[in-house]
Amino acid sequence: MRGRSLTLSRVKLELARRSMSATSVPSMADFLTKKPYSPPSWASHLRPLPSHTFSLAHLPTPIHRWNLPGLPNGTELWIKRDDFTGMELSGNKVRKLEFLMAEAVDQHADTVITIGGIQSNHCRATATASNYLNLNSHLILRTSKLLADEDPGLVGNLLVERLVGANVHLISKEEYSSIGSEALTNALKEKLEKEGKKPYVIPVGGSNSLGTWGYIEAAREIEEQLNSRPDDLKFDDIVVACGSGGTIAGISLGSWLGALKAKVHAFSVCDDPDYFYDFVQGLLDGLHAGVNSRDIVNIHNAKGKGYAMNTSEELEFVKKVASSTGVILDPVYSGKAAYGLINEITKDPKRWEGRKILFIHTGGLLGLYDKVDQMASLMGNWSRMDVSESVPRKDGVGKMF
Repeated sequence: MRGRSLTLSRVKLELARRSMSATSVPSMADFLTKKPYSPPSWASHLRPLPSHTFSLAHLPTPIHRWNLPGLPNGTELWIKRDDFTGMELSGNKVRKLEFLMAEAVDQHADTVITIGGIQSNHCRATATASNYLNLNSHLILRTSKLLADEDPGLVGNLLVERLVGANVHLISKEEYSSIGSEALTNALKEKLEKEGKKPYVIPVGGSNSLGTWGYIEAAREIEEQLNSRPDDLKFDDIVVACGSGGTIAGISLGSWLGALKAKVHAFSVCDDPDYFYDFVQGLLDGLHAGVNSRDIVNIHNAKGKGYAMNTSEELEFVKKVASSTGVILDPVYSGKAAYGLINEITKDPKRWEGRKILFIHTGGLLGLYDKVDQMASLMGNWSRMDVSESVPRKDGVGKMF
């Protein structure tokens, strides 16, 4: 019986591998190509359906065990590395951009406008994707009132944005709060139209109903990855950060409609859970999904001191995770989500015992560069190398190229 079971497992693995090669795993030749989109069968009733995507991300991203210390007995934590979707495009935003940029091209846009914080991962990804597709990009970046009239510098995401030639427009937090992101992007759109441009506007985080398809598609990808395994792995919970709502709307709906059936836990890093329940509901209604956001996702408050602001405990946690597991979390999104998850587990370990959890790493590594001063005191592992006098020395032996 054991031999027969092993044979069946091998057959299942090979069939799944062939299925994935035929349907979902893009080849190098697909990169930066526009192609017709066919939704998962379980999502084909949603409306409107996207007509095309642009292949921008390196997919599928890997899933592996993540041995964080202090987990309850029998609890397995896994991690999906959406920080591996690319280099300049790394993170969750590129999945949304595959759908949004396809629509921009369909509409014959020559310019893309989007908006976010001064270290926005989404704005960086949008600027890069626009450049790949020969489109100009305009980024409205929110910063402090004191810095809105100064050169924003070249730290983290800003360096990439400015390297690829994005047009950066600074706005103070006070102006952003009183005017709103939609009115700001529309004002810039009208200005560019008067100049003869054809702009396409992408909202904060790429989070609209079209962008939601990025993580509906990610749910299908996870399904296929699980089907390719011989061990019948199934996740009880999916954990992800929430900053603008589109990612959690897509992965929650995909898990609910598809085969995953995992409970999604979102850790909000800016607004309160009630805001995101309502916002996600709007995205779901925009797809005519016919489901209640509170039925498909559990949203936790993980904003701490506020968006893109960290406590010393959060930054110490990011350092500890990197040192113990080799996984580098960003301080704005995944760092806060993982910190929040561990706090939830610590408060009620019995609830999590024996569960299999998938944590989605949404990228954002460049955001760490904005925290250098705060994290400097955590980095003590260096010293001047002491070379004994007994070690032979001869000029020219060590070539320095």
